[in-house]
Amino acid sequence: MLERVDGGGLQAYFSSMTVTPSARFRARILDVFPAHAAEQGWTDAAFKAAVAETGLSEGEAALACPRGAVDLFDAFAERADRAMLDRLDELDLDAMKIRQKVRAAVQVRLEAQAPYKQAARAMTRALSRPDRAPEATRLLWRTADRIWRALGDKSTDGNFYSKRAILSGVLASTYVRWFSDESEDHEATWAFLDARIENVMQFEKFKAQLKPVGEAAQSALGIAARFRYGR
Repeated sequence: MLERVDGGGLQAYFSSMTVTPSARFRARILDVFPAHAAEQGWTDAAFKAAVAETGLSEGEAALACPRGAVDLFDAFAERADRAMLDRLDELDLDAMKIRQKVRAAVQVRLEAQAPYKQAARAMTRALSRPDRAPEATRLLWRTADRIWRALGDKSTDGNFYSKRAILSGVLASTYVRWFSDESEDHEATWAFLDARIENVMQFEKFKAQLKPVGEAAQSALGIAARFRYGR
């Protein structure tokens, strides 16, 4: 459970994690796996090729990843999250508006994976299988949660879930655009991201406008009920 909401707290959490032999072996495999995944997909063949490149034994590889390439889903996403948090820690977030903060967080997350774009695409395809939907949702939600915590979100009510659900959708759709983007410096992706965030902001304004109407409607129902039932 991550108790701190600031970027430094998350980094402290990561730093406090004990590095076991299995984690060290997994890190070595992950260092070389993306290149193989880019060519062979997120497959056992790519995993075996990566293990062979590292020089690890079958036993060490099994200790690191008992399920093979499947166990690298989490590790690959974790590494991108750490890089994202490092980048966010370098930004003056306090000087930004909320939409600028969210935009910066999503952008640095994608930029962190830019050197491994084809591997990220392969992972997304592998996670698109129906039986892997829970894992895909968990990883996406975790990234969204870490972004909001790094941005200082302290919500505990329904907003906690709605913020993460909406950001998960923004992340997923922006990744899809990024995978097909061949524009210079991925400008088309950032324009797409700006549009998605603007859609979210407009939706939030719309909800805010509906709230007084909803309260008025509830009051009207209460008055009508008193007339009908005398209470």
